[in-house]
Amino acid sequence: MKTWEHWGKSVRMSSAAVVLAAALLSGGAGVYADASPAGGTLPAVIQKTTSSVVAIIGKPGDGSKKVYEANRYRLAHGTGVIVRSDGYILTNAHVVKNMRNLTIVTSDGKSFTGKTTHYDEESDLALVKIEAAGLTPATFASPSDIKVGEAVMAIGTPLSFALRNSVTSGIVSGMERTVQSKYQLIQTDAAINPGNSGGALVNMKGEVIGINTMKYVEYGVDSLGFAIPVDTVQYVLDQFFKYGKVKRPSLGLELGESWEAVVGLPSGNGLEVTYVQPDSPSSQAGIKQGDLLLSIDAAKTHNLVEYNEALKKYLPGQKVRLTLQSDGKTKELDVTLGEDAAAQSGVTQDADGSYIDADQGKTLIGDSHYGWSIKYPAGLVKTNQSATGDNVVFADAKGEFAVNIRIQEKVSRDLSPLGLLKKLNTRGGDTILEKRYIDAGPLPYAKLAGERTGGGYYETRAFLKDDKIYYVTLALSSEEGANTVSKKNSFMDLLDSFTLKFDAANTALKDISAYQDKNTVTTPYGLAFDLPDEWRKKEYGEGFVYTNKDGDQSVTVRVSSAASGDTLKDWAARQEKKIKDTYVDGYREIQGSKDTTAVGMPAIENRYATTMGDKWKQSYVLYLLKDKYKYEVKVSYPKSSADDADSMLSALTSSIRFSKEAVNRSLGIIQDEDDLAYMSKNVTYTSQKYRYSVWIPETWGSGGAYDGETDSASKSFSFEGGSLSISADDRSSLGEVWSKSEKDYKKNAENDAAYQYQATDESLFDTSVKKVAVQYKTKNVPYTLNEYTFAKNGIVYTVRSRINDAVKTEEQWERLNSAVQSMKFTEK
Repeated sequence: MKTWEHWGKSVRMSSAAVVLAAALLSGGAGVYADASPAGGTLPAVIQKTTSSVVAIIGKPGDGSKKVYEANRYRLAHGTGVIVRSDGYILTNAHVVKNMRNLTIVTSDGKSFTGKTTHYDEESDLALVKIEAAGLTPATFASPSDIKVGEAVMAIGTPLSFALRNSVTSGIVSGMERTVQSKYQLIQTDAAINPGNSGGALVNMKGEVIGINTMKYVEYGVDSLGFAIPVDTVQYVLDQFFKYGKVKRPSLGLELGESWEAVVGLPSGNGLEVTYVQPDSPSSQAGIKQGDLLLSIDAAKTHNLVEYNEALKKYLPGQKVRLTLQSDGKTKELDVTLGEDAAAQSGVTQDADGSYIDADQGKTLIGDSHYGWSIKYPAGLVKTNQSATGDNVVFADAKGEFAVNIRIQEKVSRDLSPLGLLKKLNTRGGDTILEKRYIDAGPLPYAKLAGERTGGGYYETRAFLKDDKIYYVTLALSSEEGANTVSKKNSFMDLLDSFTLKFDAANTALKDISAYQDKNTVTTPYGLAFDLPDEWRKKEYGEGFVYTNKDGDQSVTVRVSSAASGDTLKDWAARQEKKIKDTYVDGYREIQGSKDTTAVGMPAIENRYATTMGDKWKQSYVLYLLKDKYKYEVKVSYPKSSADDADSMLSALTSSIRFSKEAVNRSLGIIQDEDDLAYMSKNVTYTSQKYRYSVWIPETWGSGGAYDGETDSASKSFSFEGGSLSISADDRSSLGEVWSKSEKDYKKNAENDAAYQYQATDESLFDTSVKKVAVQYKTKNVPYTLNEYTFAKNGIVYTVRSRINDAVKTEEQWERLNSAVQSMKFTEK
């Protein structure tokens, strides 16, 4: 399977360095030495350039869940190029993306603490700063001097930290390549391996012509690497040092390539406008969906890379002349460029201190929530932990032993020593070496020691505290550890150090409690926010819904595509109108749309409350429009507990952010069904068995498709606050069905004087109908009920329409009655 891979953040789990027997310097040095225009040899060129290349090592931040934090031996590395003598180092953005605790190692073996200061994911370039002076900055080649076929070398840190400043050689295989990059790339056959990203691609003058970034990976394919060319490097560096970021211009367009451009054929077509952002320069200039962009000033735009290369020449605020084809005619427009704020992304900085070993100085490890701690030798690595923290596994970096700490909750506080000992179960075939209750020392425990079938020693200790049992198991990978006195003593010392105490004031104690971090939610749409720890996602229903433990508070995230030309204000107004159209006066309270900001961008918020007549539900809604998607975040809670919800609401809204890397790459158009509501129709449901059909609004729920269902004697259609149900009985007479129904109404009236109903005979469906009209309150929810009982073609039908007063608008009431009267019947 072919893939494009960024060869940068090589990740290691072992503490031992990888040692390769083969040298990475290929054997063609004699050929390329003669090719050097300066008359130098490869060693001379390497000597000139290698001092400008550094290794970058750090802790990877891979977006794992909080309980799967990286251990101290899980490290990542890449390469960087010194660009200023005062400690600025250029590398790939993907190398330092979320990397923490950066350590920079220069070619002479000196180590420095580094910090990412500038970051641009669009170009895949970033700057790292170290506190150093007198460094040797790289010399960059002139873009016009780079030629296909010229000899080049790649310098970097492949595979292992111990292999920093390794060199491979090759040639420039191609120029202006457009492979999964915003800008053009240089192709080379010099070997680029994991860890080479961010390193230098240099010519035989010792000048940097590009920054290595990725290679093509497929079985049977070799020597297909790519580097960011020097003109893009200089463009980004210039903006980094001038503005602190890349001020990237924007037309506010989404563009699509032609078929030829997608498959790599020369294309004379332009780029199709697939979306125009509201209030963007293009929208104001009158550019519309379906237009073709042919050029920006004199630069042709046959594909997206050419488009991006053309925009590199400009800054936001400058004017460009666009040539477009619109409605079959070619026209030119002058447009003032905006700024692409969406392209700017931040970088995660160190959270655990500046030293690469974030656990430096920690000699104990434990859980503050469950109240235990144990010694933390340098070789101990946490490999797994349950979501609640009641089960954690540690392993030795050398693979000699493992420790498991498991907590069993809600056991009897009065468990006897015998009862605790019986909790220690063995597997069939194990050899029990020791099993007893030890009441010596400060912490009594039950002990079980044995050998596994097939070898391997283990010892489990069970401690009772309150209503919890703490099981601590030490397992050795071989009998050697158990039989070697010195080794066994060190293992037993670790086991003996376990205690049911957690000293929060001890700075040498590392806390791994699963309860100490925020409950962070990251959606596949890039929207992220923090919730209280006990909140969980509902595993059923549509969309992303998160609720508290009691289920009376919720957060709902709804994402859809914005229609071309739609605005935030118009969208929020439509949503407010939807509430007004659904609830009648007296059953709704609407604060009204209000401008605000969220995630540093314009947003609209609204607060409203609704009720069916019993309890009021309060909702806070935040509307965001980012790129081409609409984000609706709704927080709902009982109106009576609004004061209690305020702190949660404030924490949630202030934590909302966008994570570009979390966006699902397959994300496409998500039609907002509300935008199509005006186009909704009535559809026909037909029961072949019971010989009727009814015309129902397609927005009503029916529990399945209207057509093709198995006929049922009872069928129900529902909407918010109301329903229409139809029952068919082909075994009873009209008198029998009506008698039973009448009894039920009379009994309800006898049990509650407020229950009033009126029975009348009417003509409907070309027959005589028994109609019952009810207006009543159930649990303080007032409603209107009309029931029709009649016989047609040997079948007795009961048609019941019900609607709560809260949603009994003229339109809803008319729609419900029209559905009832739409019923048609057929004979056999």
